[in-house]
Amino acid sequence: MIYTVTLNPAIDYVVQVDQFTAGGLNRSKADYKEAGGKGINVSRVLQRLGGESTALGFVGGFTGKFITDYLTETGISHDFVQLQADTRINLKMKSGNEETEVNGVSPQIEPADYQQLLDKFKQLNQEDVVVLAGSLPASLAPNTYREIVAHLHEQGVKAILDTSGLPLKEAIQASPAFIKPNHHELAELFEETVHGEEDIVRLAKRLHQENKIQHVLISMAKDGAIYVGEGGEFRLTAPVGQAVHSVGAGDSAVAGFIYKLQQTGNPQEAAQYAIASGSATAFSKTLCTKEEVVALLPQVQINRY
Repeated sequence: MIYTVTLNPAIDYVVQVDQFTAGGLNRSKADYKEAGGKGINVSRVLQRLGGESTALGFVGGFTGKFITDYLTETGISHDFVQLQADTRINLKMKSGNEETEVNGVSPQIEPADYQQLLDKFKQLNQEDVVVLAGSLPASLAPNTYREIVAHLHEQGVKAILDTSGLPLKEAIQASPAFIKPNHHELAELFEETVHGEEDIVRLAKRLHQENKIQHVLISMAKDGAIYVGEGGEFRLTAPVGQAVHSVGAGDSAVAGFIYKLQQTGNPQEAAQYAIASGSATAFSKTLCTKEEVVALLPQVQINRY
């Protein structure tokens, strides 16, 4: 079973206005609300691709109930730790080609809440995969992902990690099975300047060899991606299309990689599926469908180093 973990979920409240005016009255043309958070997005895309998962993390209050109701209605299994405080709301206001975001304050995660989450991992075994995705609430330490990955390792459970900054720098020390930084985040990890593909491959090889990370996929947006790991070293071209909706593209890539790797055990096919999935979401107004992913797959070409 695949388990996705969202430690900092939110309701994404998306509002469309004709012309945003700061300090004035703005009327929305349209709006919608959906369950947000990188791990939750991975679960949603996995379901669209034909896979199954259980969503874990922290939710609370009426906003938390919206998220669990949303997942139940869409047929996604979940087992969140319940908090007393409300889950945050993130506002995304779209005006023309611009988008303004206001992210809400995360609820306090108490030590007892965190321990409840760790207890849920105790039932997992070597057949399971855990996806740790997204930012950390301010009340959790920067080494939280590192600690969780280490716990999972002790049980023989593979950890997939998609985060950035200090939490990523900490967590790679525990050797997750898969990470997906972009080339800027890769440079930050090593406090170096990346000048081209040779530098990206060199640093990704260090993650694979020194940190014992099985699969390293470096995203380069419209320029495709570079994979270094058990499947070798190769560059993937990105499909050509009109970017419409970037939110969730990275989560879709993670879901695509896990889905195909579990199906075939082939890292090259998994990486191709990841790029097609991320692009399909970027070219759509919402998260990708399997049909959209399959249609883009032929455009994802492999060039081995």
